[in-house]
Amino acid sequence: QVQLVESGGGLVQPGGSLRLSCAASGFAFGAVSMSWYRQPPGKERDVVASISSLGYPTNYADSVKGRCTISRDNVENKVYLELNPLKPEDTAVYYCAAHLPYGVGVRWGQGTQVTVSP
Repeated sequence: QVQLVESGGGLVQPGGSLRLSCAASGFAFGAVSMSWYRQPPGKERDVVASISSLGYPTNYADSVKGRCTISRDNVENKVYLELNPLKPEDTAVYYCAAHLPYGVGVRWGQGTQVTVSP
């Protein structure tokens, strides 16, 4: 079955950096667009960045443009999210999402907490 496992979250100081990883299995990873979403405390889940199946194009939310990079490794079946510099408003649970075709829909990972605080 489809599995998405995020890692790399934690407590980071403002101005710092992080790299989140998502390990995918159970589907044809190289044929699927992937995204990172985040859900701040008390708010809705929103997209942060997306990447097409071959790695280009990529799209970013306005709130992270210029300090965020999404990338993927279609050999290792992983997608990454890098954020630098981090701001307190980046605090959220970050989710990896696979956009499966043929009407299957979006599949989600379990999420990883990122807290940006002094």
